[in-house]
Amino acid sequence: MIVCSCNVLSDQDVRSAVKAERACSIRQVYGCLGCSAQCGRCARTIRRMIDEALASARAASCNGRAQSS
Repeated sequence: MIVCSCNVLSDQDVRSAVKAERACSIRQVYGCLGCSAQCGRCARTIRRMIDEALASARAASCNGRAQSS
């Protein structure tokens, strides 16, 4: 699915940048992909994708063990 029409970035492009480069911000994602934000309409979607990828990575790093408080 195309997430950013201005730069023709797919959801897979964004997920790959977050996973490979540990990009935690929209600016970092664009930087990793060699472009920059244009109109900004994709910002919410990219932010959500970053949050989901980071949450998934945190869950995987726990290896199913409960975290102590």
